[in-house]
Amino acid sequence: MKRYFPHLTATAILCLAQTAAAETVIYQGATVHTMGPAGTLTDAVIVIRDGRFAAVGVDLEIPTDTAGGSESGRVIDASGKIITPGFFSAMGQLGLTEVSGVDQTVDYYQTGERFSAGFDIADAYNHRSTLVAINRTGGITRALTAPSPGYAENAGAPQLFSGLAAVVQLGDQPDFVADKQAAMVVSLGEGGSAVAGGSRAGAMLALRSGLDDAVDYRRNKDSYERGQRREYALSMADLEALQPVLAGKTPLLAHVNRASDIEALLRLAADYRVRLIIYGGAEAWMVADALAAARVPVILDSKSNLPSSFDALNARLEAATMLVAAGVEISFGGDWQSETYAARNIAQSAGNAVANGLPWIEGLKAITLSPARMYHVDDQCGSIEAGKEADLIVWSADPLELTSNPEQVMIRGELVPLENRQTLLRDRYLQPNSTLPPAWRQ
Repeated sequence: MKRYFPHLTATAILCLAQTAAAETVIYQGATVHTMGPAGTLTDAVIVIRDGRFAAVGVDLEIPTDTAGGSESGRVIDASGKIITPGFFSAMGQLGLTEVSGVDQTVDYYQTGERFSAGFDIADAYNHRSTLVAINRTGGITRALTAPSPGYAENAGAPQLFSGLAAVVQLGDQPDFVADKQAAMVVSLGEGGSAVAGGSRAGAMLALRSGLDDAVDYRRNKDSYERGQRREYALSMADLEALQPVLAGKTPLLAHVNRASDIEALLRLAADYRVRLIIYGGAEAWMVADALAAARVPVILDSKSNLPSSFDALNARLEAATMLVAAGVEISFGGDWQSETYAARNIAQSAGNAVANGLPWIEGLKAITLSPARMYHVDDQCGSIEAGKEADLIVWSADPLELTSNPEQVMIRGELVPLENRQTLLRDRYLQPNSTLPPAWRQ
Protein backbone atom coordinates (compact mmCIF):
# COMPACT_ATOMS: atom_id res chain seq x y z
CA MET A 1 0.00 0.00 0.00
CA LYS A 2 1.47 3.35 -1.05
CA ARG A 3 1.42 6.27 1.32
CA TYR A 4 0.16 9.58 0.05
CA PHE A 5 0.48 13.11 1.43
CA PRO A 6 -2.03 15.22 -0.52
CA HIS A 7 -2.35 17.93 2.15
CA LEU A 8 0.82 18.28 4.19
CA THR A 9 0.58 20.18 7.46
CA ALA A 10 3.42 22.40 8.66
CA THR A 11 4.51 19.64 11.06
CA ALA A 12 4.52 17.06 8.28
CA ILE A 13 6.55 19.36 6.06
CA LEU A 14 9.13 19.80 8.79
CA CYS A 15 9.37 16.03 9.18
CA LEU A 16 9.80 15.65 5.43
CA ALA A 17 12.43 18.37 5.36
CA GLN A 18 14.56 16.51 7.88
CA THR A 19 14.81 13.44 5.69
CA ALA A 20 14.01 14.44 2.10
CA ALA A 21 17.58 15.06 1.02
CA ALA A 22 18.54 11.50 1.97
CA GLU A 23 15.49 9.67 0.59
CA THR A 24 13.45 9.17 -2.54
CA VAL A 25 10.44 11.45 -2.93
CA ILE A 26 7.82 10.90 -5.64
CA TYR A 27 5.23 13.36 -6.92
CA GLN A 28 2.58 11.87 -9.16
CA GLY A 29 -0.55 12.99 -10.92
CA ALA A 30 0.27 16.69 -11.42
CA THR A 31 0.52 18.87 -14.49
CA VAL A 32 4.23 19.65 -14.58
CA HIS A 33 5.70 22.62 -16.42
CA THR A 34 9.26 21.33 -16.61
CA MET A 35 10.67 24.35 -18.52
CA GLY A 36 13.06 21.80 -20.00
CA PRO A 37 13.06 19.67 -23.18
CA ALA A 38 10.13 17.61 -21.86
CA GLY A 39 7.86 20.66 -21.96
CA THR A 40 4.55 20.46 -20.10
CA LEU A 41 3.49 17.01 -18.91
CA THR A 42 0.03 15.91 -17.78
CA ASP A 43 -0.46 13.28 -15.07
CA ALA A 44 3.30 13.24 -14.63
CA VAL A 45 5.67 11.55 -12.21
CA ILE A 46 8.67 13.33 -10.67
CA VAL A 47 11.32 11.25 -8.93
CA ILE A 48 13.62 13.08 -6.49
CA ARG A 49 16.58 11.34 -4.93
CA ASP A 50 19.29 12.78 -2.68
CA GLY A 51 18.08 16.32 -3.26
CA ARG A 52 18.11 16.14 -7.06
CA PHE A 53 15.65 15.31 -9.79
CA ALA A 54 16.26 11.71 -10.79
CA ALA A 55 13.54 11.43 -13.45
CA VAL A 56 10.46 13.19 -14.76
CA GLY A 57 7.95 11.82 -17.21
CA VAL A 58 4.63 10.10 -17.78
CA ASP A 59 3.97 6.45 -16.81
CA LEU A 60 7.24 6.14 -14.94
CA GLU A 61 7.54 3.18 -12.61
CA ILE A 62 7.55 4.02 -8.92
CA PRO A 63 10.98 3.07 -7.51
CA THR A 64 10.98 0.02 -5.29
CA ASP A 65 12.31 1.96 -2.30
CA THR A 66 8.94 3.72 -2.06
CA ALA A 67 6.73 0.69 -2.51
CA GLY A 68 4.65 -0.07 0.54
CA GLY A 69 5.47 3.31 2.06
CA SER A 70 8.90 2.37 3.32
CA GLU A 71 10.71 4.82 5.55
CA SER A 72 13.32 5.35 2.83
CA GLY A 73 10.82 6.81 0.37
CA ARG A 74 7.61 8.84 0.15
CA VAL A 75 4.94 9.22 -2.51
CA ILE A 76 2.99 12.46 -2.70
CA ASP A 77 -0.30 12.44 -4.58
CA ALA A 78 -0.41 15.72 -6.52
CA SER A 79 -3.46 14.91 -8.63
CA GLY A 80 -5.13 18.09 -9.89
CA LYS A 81 -2.13 20.21 -8.87
CA ILE A 82 0.31 22.26 -10.94
CA ILE A 83 4.05 21.89 -10.38
CA THR A 84 6.60 24.43 -11.60
CA PRO A 85 10.32 24.93 -11.02
CA GLY A 86 11.16 27.21 -8.11
CA PHE A 87 11.06 30.92 -8.87
CA PHE A 88 14.31 32.85 -9.40
CA SER A 89 14.44 36.53 -8.42
CA ALA A 90 16.81 38.03 -10.97
CA MET A 91 17.81 41.06 -8.92
CA GLY A 92 17.44 42.50 -5.44
CA GLN A 93 19.13 42.59 -2.05
CA LEU A 94 17.62 39.67 -0.16
CA GLY A 95 19.63 38.85 2.95
CA LEU A 96 21.51 42.17 2.81
CA THR A 97 19.04 44.29 4.75
CA GLU A 98 16.15 44.11 7.18
CA VAL A 99 14.99 47.73 7.45
CA SER A 100 16.41 50.02 4.79
CA GLY A 101 15.95 53.07 7.04
CA VAL A 102 18.18 51.57 9.74
CA ASP A 103 21.81 51.80 8.62
CA GLN A 104 22.96 49.07 10.98
CA THR A 105 20.88 46.52 9.06
CA VAL A 106 22.03 47.63 5.59
CA ASP A 107 24.96 45.78 3.99
CA TYR A 108 24.37 46.39 0.28
CA TYR A 109 26.56 49.48 -0.08
CA GLN A 110 29.77 50.90 1.37
CA THR A 111 30.97 54.48 1.55
CA GLY A 112 34.73 54.10 1.49
CA GLU A 113 37.07 54.86 -1.40
CA ARG A 114 39.19 51.74 -1.09
CA PHE A 115 36.98 49.27 -2.97
CA SER A 116 34.42 49.49 -5.76
CA ALA A 117 34.48 46.55 -8.19
CA GLY A 118 36.00 44.36 -5.49
CA PHE A 119 33.18 45.01 -3.02
CA ASP A 120 31.82 41.44 -2.63
CA ILE A 121 28.59 41.19 -0.62
CA ALA A 122 28.51 37.37 -0.39
CA ASP A 123 29.97 37.28 3.13
CA ALA A 124 27.27 39.68 4.34
CA TYR A 125 24.37 37.47 3.19
CA ASN A 126 22.10 36.58 6.12
CA HIS A 127 20.11 33.44 5.35
CA ARG A 128 18.16 33.90 8.60
CA SER A 129 16.71 37.24 7.47
CA THR A 130 12.96 37.49 7.97
CA LEU A 131 12.72 38.63 4.34
CA VAL A 132 14.16 35.32 3.13
CA ALA A 133 11.38 33.31 4.79
CA ILE A 134 8.72 35.76 3.59
CA ASN A 135 9.79 35.53 -0.03
CA ARG A 136 10.30 31.80 -0.19
CA THR A 137 6.73 31.43 1.09
CA GLY A 138 5.79 33.04 -2.23
CA GLY A 139 7.84 30.52 -4.19
CA ILE A 140 11.26 32.21 -4.44
CA THR A 141 13.87 29.46 -4.19
CA ARG A 142 16.86 31.27 -5.76
CA ALA A 143 17.79 34.93 -5.95
CA LEU A 144 20.50 37.25 -7.11
CA THR A 145 21.43 39.47 -4.19
CA ALA A 146 23.50 42.45 -5.17
CA PRO A 147 25.18 45.66 -4.05
CA SER A 148 23.15 48.76 -4.76
CA PRO A 149 24.01 50.30 -8.16
CA GLY A 150 25.54 53.75 -7.96
CA TYR A 151 24.36 54.35 -4.41
CA ALA A 152 25.05 58.06 -3.91
CA GLU A 153 22.61 59.35 -1.30
CA ASN A 154 24.75 58.60 1.77
CA ALA A 155 27.99 57.59 0.10
CA GLY A 156 31.10 59.59 0.87
CA ALA A 157 32.70 58.67 -2.45
CA PRO A 158 30.21 56.92 -4.74
CA GLN A 159 31.67 54.68 -7.43
CA LEU A 160 30.52 53.62 -10.87
CA PHE A 161 31.24 49.98 -10.01
CA SER A 162 28.94 48.88 -7.21
CA GLY A 163 30.60 45.49 -6.72
CA LEU A 164 29.94 41.77 -6.99
CA ALA A 165 26.53 40.09 -6.70
CA ALA A 166 25.87 36.52 -5.60
CA VAL A 167 23.29 33.87 -6.42
CA VAL A 168 21.82 32.38 -3.25
CA GLN A 169 19.41 29.56 -2.49
CA LEU A 170 16.71 30.36 0.06
CA GLY A 171 16.74 27.03 1.88
CA ASP A 172 18.21 26.25 5.28
CA GLN A 173 21.11 24.17 4.03
CA PRO A 174 24.52 25.56 4.98
CA ASP A 175 25.85 26.17 1.43
CA PHE A 176 23.32 28.93 0.83
CA VAL A 177 25.61 30.96 -1.48
CA ALA A 178 25.43 29.07 -4.76
CA ASP A 179 27.66 31.37 -6.82
CA LYS A 180 29.76 34.12 -5.21
CA GLN A 181 30.69 36.15 -8.30
CA ALA A 182 27.52 35.93 -10.35
CA ALA A 183 27.59 39.50 -11.71
CA MET A 184 29.48 42.78 -11.58
CA VAL A 185 27.02 45.62 -10.95
CA VAL A 186 27.48 48.98 -12.67
CA SER A 187 25.18 51.96 -13.09
CA LEU A 188 24.92 54.07 -16.24
CA GLY A 189 22.35 56.45 -17.69
CA GLU A 190 20.98 58.93 -15.15
CA GLY A 191 22.35 56.93 -12.23
CA GLY A 192 25.79 56.65 -13.78
CA SER A 193 26.02 60.34 -14.63
CA ALA A 194 25.24 61.18 -10.99
CA VAL A 195 28.41 59.39 -9.85
CA ALA A 196 30.63 60.47 -12.75
CA GLY A 197 30.60 64.23 -12.83
CA GLY A 198 27.06 64.71 -14.11
CA SER A 199 27.50 63.35 -17.62
CA ARG A 200 26.62 60.06 -19.29
CA ALA A 201 29.79 60.44 -21.33
CA GLY A 202 31.76 60.71 -18.10
CA ALA A 203 30.17 57.53 -16.77
CA MET A 204 31.00 55.62 -19.95
CA LEU A 205 34.55 56.98 -19.90
CA ALA A 206 34.95 55.89 -16.26
CA LEU A 207 33.72 52.40 -17.15
CA ARG A 208 36.08 52.11 -20.11
CA SER A 209 38.98 53.47 -18.05
CA GLY A 210 38.33 50.91 -15.34
CA LEU A 211 38.27 48.08 -17.87
CA ASP A 212 41.42 49.44 -19.55
CA ASP A 213 43.19 49.44 -16.19
CA ALA A 214 42.11 45.85 -15.61
CA VAL A 215 43.40 44.83 -19.04
CA ASP A 216 46.74 46.54 -18.43
CA TYR A 217 46.99 44.96 -14.98
CA ARG A 218 46.37 41.49 -16.45
CA ARG A 219 49.15 41.99 -19.01
CA ASN A 220 51.64 43.59 -16.61
CA LYS A 221 50.81 42.10 -13.23
CA ASP A 222 54.41 41.24 -12.34
CA SER A 223 55.59 44.78 -13.13
CA TYR A 224 52.73 46.25 -11.12
CA GLU A 225 53.60 44.12 -8.08
CA ARG A 226 57.23 45.30 -8.32
CA GLY A 227 56.10 48.93 -8.42
CA GLN A 228 57.26 49.33 -12.03
CA ARG A 229 53.87 50.17 -13.52
CA ARG A 230 51.78 53.32 -13.67
CA GLU A 231 49.21 54.10 -11.00
CA TYR A 232 45.73 52.75 -11.61
CA ALA A 233 42.49 54.47 -10.69
CA LEU A 234 41.25 51.22 -9.13
CA SER A 235 42.65 49.24 -6.23
CA MET A 236 44.35 45.88 -6.69
CA ALA A 237 41.28 44.15 -5.26
CA ASP A 238 39.10 45.92 -7.84
CA LEU A 239 41.44 44.99 -10.68
CA GLU A 240 41.41 41.35 -9.60
CA ALA A 241 37.61 41.37 -9.39
CA LEU A 242 37.37 42.59 -12.99
CA GLN A 243 39.45 39.73 -14.40
CA PRO A 244 36.52 37.27 -14.58
CA VAL A 245 34.52 40.02 -16.32
CA LEU A 246 37.19 40.40 -19.00
CA ALA A 247 37.35 36.61 -19.33
CA GLY A 248 33.62 36.44 -20.03
CA LYS A 249 32.86 34.45 -16.88
CA THR A 250 31.17 37.18 -14.83
CA PRO A 251 28.64 39.39 -16.64
CA LEU A 252 28.27 43.14 -16.24
CA LEU A 253 24.82 43.78 -14.74
CA ALA A 254 24.21 47.32 -15.96
CA HIS A 255 21.40 49.53 -14.69
CA VAL A 256 20.28 51.51 -17.73
CA ASN A 257 16.98 52.50 -19.36
CA ARG A 258 17.48 54.83 -22.31
CA ALA A 259 17.81 53.23 -25.74
CA SER A 260 20.88 55.30 -26.70
CA ASP A 261 22.62 54.29 -23.46
CA ILE A 262 21.89 50.63 -24.21
CA GLU A 263 23.42 51.06 -27.68
CA ALA A 264 26.55 52.59 -26.13
CA LEU A 265 26.78 49.62 -23.76
CA LEU A 266 26.45 47.17 -26.64
CA ARG A 267 29.41 48.85 -28.34
CA LEU A 268 31.44 48.61 -25.13
CA ALA A 269 30.55 44.94 -24.68
CA ALA A 270 31.69 44.22 -28.22
CA ASP A 271 34.96 46.16 -27.76
CA TYR A 272 35.92 44.33 -24.57
CA ARG A 273 34.16 41.04 -25.36
CA VAL A 274 32.34 41.02 -22.04
CA ARG A 275 28.99 39.48 -21.23
CA LEU A 276 26.24 41.99 -20.53
CA ILE A 277 22.88 41.94 -18.73
CA ILE A 278 20.61 44.98 -18.87
CA TYR A 279 18.59 45.84 -15.78
CA GLY A 280 15.86 48.45 -16.12
CA GLY A 281 15.52 48.46 -19.88
CA ALA A 282 12.47 50.74 -20.12
CA GLU A 283 13.38 51.54 -23.72
CA ALA A 284 15.06 48.22 -24.53
CA TRP A 285 12.21 47.28 -26.88
CA MET A 286 13.42 50.05 -29.21
CA VAL A 287 16.72 48.21 -29.75
CA ALA A 288 15.36 44.66 -29.42
CA ASP A 289 16.99 43.38 -32.61
CA ALA A 290 20.42 44.63 -31.56
CA LEU A 291 20.02 43.05 -28.12
CA ALA A 292 18.98 39.75 -29.67
CA ALA A 293 21.91 39.79 -32.09
CA ALA A 294 24.33 40.41 -29.22
CA ARG A 295 22.54 37.81 -27.03
CA VAL A 296 22.10 40.32 -24.22
CA PRO A 297 19.26 39.54 -21.77
CA VAL A 298 17.07 42.18 -20.12
CA ILE A 299 15.54 42.38 -16.64
CA LEU A 300 12.64 44.80 -16.87
CA ASP A 301 9.65 46.10 -14.96
CA SER A 302 6.54 44.77 -16.70
CA LYS A 303 4.43 47.51 -15.07
CA SER A 304 6.48 50.36 -16.50
CA ASN A 305 4.30 52.32 -18.92
CA LEU A 306 4.81 55.96 -17.88
CA PRO A 307 7.78 58.32 -18.37
CA SER A 308 9.00 58.13 -14.78
CA SER A 309 12.20 59.87 -15.90
CA PHE A 310 13.75 61.26 -19.06
CA ASP A 311 15.42 57.89 -19.45
CA ALA A 312 12.05 56.16 -19.73
CA LEU A 313 10.06 58.42 -22.04
CA ASN A 314 9.18 55.46 -24.28
CA ALA A 315 8.25 52.91 -21.60
CA ARG A 316 5.36 50.67 -22.61
CA LEU A 317 3.47 47.68 -21.23
CA GLU A 318 4.12 45.53 -24.31
CA ALA A 319 7.91 45.76 -23.90
CA ALA A 320 8.31 42.17 -22.66
CA THR A 321 6.24 40.82 -25.55
CA MET A 322 8.25 42.75 -28.11
CA LEU A 323 11.62 41.72 -26.64
CA VAL A 324 10.72 38.02 -26.56
CA ALA A 325 9.33 38.21 -30.11
CA ALA A 326 12.70 39.56 -31.22
CA GLY A 327 14.54 36.70 -29.49
CA VAL A 328 15.73 38.49 -26.34
CA GLU A 329 15.82 36.53 -23.09
CA ILE A 330 14.02 38.41 -20.32
CA SER A 331 13.26 38.35 -16.63
CA PHE A 332 11.38 40.71 -14.34
CA GLY A 333 12.23 43.11 -11.53
CA GLY A 334 11.12 46.52 -10.30
CA ASP A 335 13.31 48.77 -8.23
CA TRP A 336 15.96 47.24 -5.96
CA GLN A 337 14.00 47.72 -2.73
CA SER A 338 10.73 46.26 -4.03
CA GLU A 339 12.62 43.21 -5.25
CA THR A 340 14.07 42.83 -1.77
CA TYR A 341 10.97 43.18 0.36
CA ALA A 342 8.54 41.74 -2.19
CA ALA A 343 10.59 39.60 -4.55
CA ARG A 344 7.73 37.09 -4.55
CA ASN A 345 5.74 39.59 -6.64
CA ILE A 346 7.68 38.55 -9.75
CA ALA A 347 4.82 36.13 -10.44
CA GLN A 348 2.52 39.16 -10.68
CA SER A 349 5.03 40.87 -12.96
CA ALA A 350 4.99 37.84 -15.24
CA GLY A 351 1.19 37.80 -15.13
CA ASN A 352 1.04 41.48 -16.09
CA ALA A 353 3.30 40.80 -19.07
CA VAL A 354 1.07 37.89 -20.10
CA ALA A 355 -1.94 40.20 -19.88
CA ASN A 356 -0.15 42.45 -22.37
CA GLY A 357 0.58 39.82 -24.97
CA LEU A 358 3.45 37.68 -23.66
CA PRO A 359 2.76 33.94 -24.11
CA TRP A 360 1.99 32.32 -20.75
CA ILE A 361 4.82 29.82 -20.93
CA GLU A 362 7.27 32.65 -21.68
CA GLY A 363 6.05 34.46 -18.58
CA LEU A 364 6.83 31.39 -16.47
CA LYS A 365 10.18 30.94 -18.19
CA ALA A 366 11.11 34.53 -17.34
CA ILE A 367 10.97 33.78 -13.60
CA THR A 368 12.45 30.27 -13.66
CA LEU A 369 14.84 29.17 -16.40
CA SER A 370 15.77 32.54 -17.93
CA PRO A 371 17.41 34.11 -14.85
CA ALA A 372 19.25 30.84 -14.21
CA ARG A 373 20.65 31.10 -17.73
CA MET A 374 21.56 34.77 -17.29
CA TYR A 375 23.81 33.94 -14.36
CA HIS A 376 25.05 30.62 -15.79
CA VAL A 377 23.58 28.46 -13.02
CA ASP A 378 21.06 26.70 -15.28
CA ASP A 379 23.02 23.49 -14.78
CA GLN A 380 21.85 23.64 -11.14
CA CYS A 381 18.32 25.04 -11.29
CA GLY A 382 15.65 26.72 -13.41
CA SER A 383 13.92 23.64 -14.78
CA ILE A 384 12.72 20.22 -13.71
CA GLU A 385 15.25 17.94 -15.36
CA ALA A 386 17.17 14.87 -14.24
CA GLY A 387 20.41 15.84 -12.52
CA LYS A 388 19.38 19.32 -11.43
CA GLU A 389 18.82 20.31 -7.81
CA ALA A 390 15.21 19.70 -6.82
CA ASP A 391 13.63 23.15 -6.55
CA LEU A 392 9.88 23.07 -7.18
CA ILE A 393 6.55 24.61 -6.22
CA VAL A 394 3.16 22.90 -5.93
CA TRP A 395 0.12 25.01 -6.88
CA SER A 396 -3.62 24.42 -6.87
CA ALA A 397 -4.22 27.14 -9.50
CA ASP A 398 -2.43 29.22 -12.15
CA PRO A 399 0.85 30.39 -10.56
CA LEU A 400 0.72 33.69 -12.47
CA GLU A 401 -2.67 34.63 -11.04
CA LEU A 402 -2.69 37.22 -8.25
CA THR A 403 -4.75 35.04 -5.88
CA SER A 404 -2.60 31.90 -6.26
CA ASN A 405 -0.26 30.84 -3.47
CA PRO A 406 2.14 27.90 -3.20
CA GLU A 407 0.94 24.83 -1.34
CA GLN A 408 4.43 23.36 -1.09
CA VAL A 409 7.90 24.77 -1.77
CA MET A 410 10.89 22.47 -2.13
CA ILE A 411 14.50 23.67 -2.20
CA ARG A 412 17.25 21.18 -3.01
CA GLY A 413 14.95 18.29 -2.23
CA GLU A 414 13.80 19.63 1.12
CA LEU A 415 10.27 20.92 1.70
CA VAL A 416 10.46 24.21 3.55
CA PRO A 417 7.81 25.37 6.05
CA LEU A 418 5.40 27.92 4.60
CA GLU A 419 5.43 30.15 7.61
CA ASN A 420 7.23 33.38 8.36
CA ARG A 421 6.99 36.37 10.63
CA GLN A 422 3.96 37.67 8.76
CA THR A 423 1.97 34.43 8.97
CA LEU A 424 2.86 33.98 12.64
CA LEU A 425 1.62 37.49 13.43
CA ARG A 426 -1.54 36.84 11.42
CA ASP A 427 -2.27 33.64 13.32
CA ARG A 428 -1.45 35.25 16.65
CA TYR A 429 -3.98 38.06 16.26
CA LEU A 430 -6.72 36.01 14.57
CA GLN A 431 -7.91 34.51 17.84
CA PRO A 432 -11.00 36.61 18.66
CA ASN A 433 -12.36 34.19 21.27
CA SER A 434 -9.20 34.03 23.35
CA THR A 435 -9.44 35.42 26.89
CA LEU A 436 -5.78 36.44 26.73
CA PRO A 437 -4.74 39.84 25.33
CA PRO A 438 -3.05 39.66 21.86
CA ALA A 439 0.48 39.91 23.25
CA TRP A 440 -0.07 36.69 25.22
CA ARG A 441 -1.79 34.54 22.62
CA GLN A 442 0.08 31.53 21.39
